[in-house]
Parts: sequence; C-alpha cells; structure tokens
Amino acid sequence: MTAVAVARYLLADAVRSQRVVLPVVLQVAVLAVLFGGDPGRLPAPWGASVLTLYPVAAWLALTIAHTEDPVQRDVTVAAAGGVGPVAAGTLLVALAGDLGLAVLSVLWPVVVTPYPASPSIILTGLLAHLAAGATGTAVGLLCARPWIRRVGRSLLVGAVVVIATAVQPWLPPVGSTVQALADGAGPGAVVLPAALALLLAVLVTWASSVRARRD
Repeated sequence: MTAVAVARYLLADAVRSQRVVLPVVLQVAVLAVLFGGDPGRLPAPWGASVLTLYPVAAWLALTIAHTEDPVQRDVTVAAAGGVGPVAAGTLLVALAGDLGLAVLSVLWPVVVTPYPASPSIILTGLLAHLAAGATGTAVGLLCARPWIRRVGRSLLVGAVVVIATAVQPWLPPVGSTVQALADGAGPGAVVLPAALALLLAVLVTWASSVRARRD
C-alpha cells in the first residue's frame, strides 16, 4: 500500500506542477490531426499514434521522475521507508498515464471515423498502444534519476534513444508492434511486445531502486 500512497502523492504533485500537460497535449494534437480526416480502416492508422505515444510516454515518465527537487525527493524517500516504494510509485503513475492515453488513442477513431471496429481490432489497438507506452516509460525512467540527474540531459538522452529505436521495424516492442499494425495483424501479434514492454519497465524500476540505494 506504501507504493500506492506514494503514487497518489506523486500524481497530485505532477498535476499541480502542470508539467504533465505538454506531453498529453501533444498526443491529443496528433490524434486530432490523424483522425480529423479519413485515415482508413483500423488498425493500420494506429501506427502513427503508437509511434507518437512512445516519446510521449518517455517524456511523461521523465517529468514524473523529476517533478520533485532533490531535497523533496529525499523527504519522500524517508517518509515512504526507502527508495523502493518511491520507484514503484513513480512507475505506477507513469503506467496509469500510459493507460489513459492508450484508451484515448484507441477510442478516438472508433468514435469519430465511419469504419467499424470489432472487439478484436480494439484489443489489438489497446495492446499496441500499451506496448509503446510501457516501452516509453522504461526509456524515460532509465534516462531519469538516479541514472541522469539533470533534467535537460535526461530529455536529450531520452530523445536520442527514442529516435534511434522507433524507426527500426524489426525491433520489439515498438518497431514490431507498428509493423504488425501495418500488416493488419490481430491481437495475438502484439501480446508479446506488450508483455515485453511491461517487463522492461519493471526491470528498469527495479534497477533504478538498486542504483538509488547504492548512491
């Protein structure tokens, strides 16, 4: 329950700082442009929103990880009883943001476009966006403290990693997911990338907590 309590505190702090607004607005703007006309039948058009969610999720995770200044973070760690609950709480907030943006990205074209979307197609889109979101979260947390302590440097390194990996169609989880959407594959093709992305996010969180304890 400590991690949940920390997550609630970090979420409130991030919303109060309004730093999470820009990445959310970016995703919404892309959805408005992408599905404002006739994007074609799903799931192929989701490839663009999946590629957008990848850097947006990384940006969101970086923002949440750096919302507190170093002194505030030390106080939060002490109150939570260690770095583990804080790292887990940061992950929970980031994944909750990913889930919200994934649901929005999936439902937007279902509502505004004339093309029918079966439950299988909707599930495919949701898993694809979750794969990109969780991968972005893993990248963002890996580029945040305790690994990189300066926000500007974190954003630069995160941007380089996202750009280098997003354009590789063979590279899971994001590249292979976008390729599966382009091929019109079903949910079975994106289950493994989504699970791999979530595992990466959890492993990065665990490694971050270990690194923070050593520091």
